[in-house]
Amino acid sequence: MNSVFEVQKTIREILLKVLDHHSLEQLNKIPPGFNNNIIWNIAHCIASQQALVYKLSGLPVTISEAFIAKYRKDTKPEGDVSQAEVDEIRTLLSTTLEQVQKDFAAGIFVQYNEYTTSLGYTLKNINGALDFNNYHEGVHTGIVMSIRKFV
Repeated sequence: MNSVFEVQKTIREILLKVLDHHSLEQLNKIPPGFNNNIIWNIAHCIASQQALVYKLSGLPVTISEAFIAKYRKDTKPEGDVSQAEVDEIRTLLSTTLEQVQKDFAAGIFVQYNEYTTSLGYTLKNINGALDFNNYHEGVHTGIVMSIRKFV
């Protein structure tokens, strides 16, 4: 397995454990001083991966556009998510990782539309996108770890 995917797998396993050890109420709670919650951060990782990897490669995403719209950059929770939504997010943590690995191995990421992140780093190709995605998911995993101390 490519090391970039090993890192993402580890991050996603951490997020799955958080889902397993917190109630629906805890996942939805926005503590004072935060503008989002645990479940939003986890879903945001999935939505961002799809945008960074598939959309910027000019390929169709593997999840619904509605999901991406709800959890994309510059969004915030608009209400509590249901247990069914948490279950969907749990499934997507695994399936989206498995799919991008298969697609990468199949060589479908041929082109890439350069994109400068909000940090000023320019993604030039799929390898840069995958590396940045891991950084991004790591940041949001850190936020999740902070929020869980207050829920």
